[in-house]
Amino acid sequence: MMGRAEEVKPYNDEEAKGKQVGEMFDAIAPSYDFMNTMMTGGLHVYWRNRALRMAAAKLHHGGPKTVLDVACGTGDVSFRLHELFPEAHITGLDLSPGMLSIAEKKLSEMDEAARNHITFIEGDSLKMPFTDDTFDMITVAYGVRNFERLEDGYREMRRVLKPGGVLCVIELSEPSLGPVRGLYRLYSRNLIPLIGRIVSKDTRAYSYLPESIAACPQRGEMTSMMERAGFKEATYKSLTMGVITIYIGKS
Repeated sequence: MMGRAEEVKPYNDEEAKGKQVGEMFDAIAPSYDFMNTMMTGGLHVYWRNRALRMAAAKLHHGGPKTVLDVACGTGDVSFRLHELFPEAHITGLDLSPGMLSIAEKKLSEMDEAARNHITFIEGDSLKMPFTDDTFDMITVAYGVRNFERLEDGYREMRRVLKPGGVLCVIELSEPSLGPVRGLYRLYSRNLIPLIGRIVSKDTRAYSYLPESIAACPQRGEMTSMMERAGFKEATYKSLTMGVITIYIGKS
């Protein structure tokens, strides 16, 4: 059964969400890193680092040997994973050629060790080109709300995660406290779309952003979905007055 998150699409109601999301990220790829920093005041770096530390703490056998970064975008999380786990092989997967081209350019400017340990590939998160039980850890930063079928996406990640592996999801969320939620909605539904239209030249991408956040399962609803998809010990932690939530699950 299709949920609300799947019903929110960037451009129109006719075409498949996955196709539209790919086109949207191709369009905003040149401005994506700048907009992330501007929208979050640089806090996305703290959120990322906090989430990866939480995930690493759940690994009982030391550092991961293989990590999959789903919806890797321009490679921000993939590169940080390499810094944290320099001996691990990091695979970044994304459906947007435009985002991947920026990630590849960044990688080409890094040292040989990074180039030997990081690989970016184009692919669909709902039908990933990997065999079962391939990865020790999977990360998804700001990507699950863009899945065409969210619960199927979790099942697919569970399929390619090794037994005992860890999933780490970083996702934007709405604050639960009324006064904070009101200010957040004013900012996310008015100021961000205005700046996004000016900077990215895409008239819909940064209006789709708050719409997709509001429609996506959050906190306990999200961990329940993760558990239905086969993950164990699913937990969440919200940061910065609830505008970001980190989800951890084990296979």
